[in-house]
Amino acid sequence: MNLAEMLTYADIGHLSKIANHYQCRCNENSKNELIQSILHQVGRKEFIKEHVHQLSVEDFRFLNTLLFDQKQHFSLEELIACAQHSRFTEVAKAKENPRDVIARFRQRGWLFNGSSLSTKYLFELPEDLKDRFREVLGQKLVSEVVQGIEPSVYREEQGLISEDLFLLIRDISKQDIPLNQEGIMYKRNQQLLMDLLHVSEPLVSKGGWRFGYGRTFTAYPDRFSLLYDFAYSQKWLDESQFQLNLTASGLQFALDEKRIPVIQLVHFWLKSYKAAIPNLLSLMVWIDRSSRTWVNLNSLKQTMVKLIKPYYYDTAESIFEERIVKMMLHLGLVRVGEDEQHERYMEMTVYGTSIVMSLQSSHEKI
Repeated sequence: MNLAEMLTYADIGHLSKIANHYQCRCNENSKNELIQSILHQVGRKEFIKEHVHQLSVEDFRFLNTLLFDQKQHFSLEELIACAQHSRFTEVAKAKENPRDVIARFRQRGWLFNGSSLSTKYLFELPEDLKDRFREVLGQKLVSEVVQGIEPSVYREEQGLISEDLFLLIRDISKQDIPLNQEGIMYKRNQQLLMDLLHVSEPLVSKGGWRFGYGRTFTAYPDRFSLLYDFAYSQKWLDESQFQLNLTASGLQFALDEKRIPVIQLVHFWLKSYKAAIPNLLSLMVWIDRSSRTWVNLNSLKQTMVKLIKPYYYDTAESIFEERIVKMMLHLGLVRVGEDEQHERYMEMTVYGTSIVMSLQSSHEKI
């Protein structure tokens, strides 16, 4: 429902709180006057812009989470969890009770109880406000990013990840690959497979921590582990008896010489990284919105890190660089380059923009 409908269903007490918050001059005993005054105030062209620019970074994150969640209705417990997750530090968490955040959004007329018996204890955002918030938030983020020109040297990997998935499966079928006690390929076999791919990565060295980004992320490099985990999820790989082989469906995939649409790998990447980066889809949307032409990569990072929660030893900055931008490059969604002064720049590919728009319009739960 849109704001006007939600105001109609709201009780007069809630309407009075919203009207008082916006200092509306009207008869507080008249529901009709309250609704008209609120709509007049909220309908102003600059209303959303003014309030978005006044948001604390924590409220900005809370709002961003709600805007990109597929659910139409939220329970109180879900909103409390969202509010807690938007406070990245213990100091921020201690400053304010999550219920106060929810109360503040209700007072602003941004959250309402459902209108039916089944939803009256749930909460929702007006659909028209969601659209306006997304537009203004996008404009705000774009304005913070420094524009650039096409660098003299840049890297692009469009289409290579799908090709390398096929090569990986085909070459596993041709090799005798033993697995260690943990079910992992030995380094020599990893390197033999890596040498056959279009994009090579250094093998994982001992001593560092690696977890949270997929089934074999602890043992294999980022891109390679994504390919391997995707193949495993498709039931193409058999890891039994300390030996890596292809299943019947894996052999058929190799024989058919198929190429998986990259959108399937993007979906798998989102799901694999979701535990560590819950708002990854929204970050993709804002990156797309901010870099449809060449932009300074460091300025884009400074804009985006405020929305990225550190994950154990991964800082917000390293998550942006290693888990998001690097993987978007591998997936063919962006191109990255640098100029003669070694300043880095990034631009969404046309294909990348089409993928992000497809993900946004899809009602599939990521």
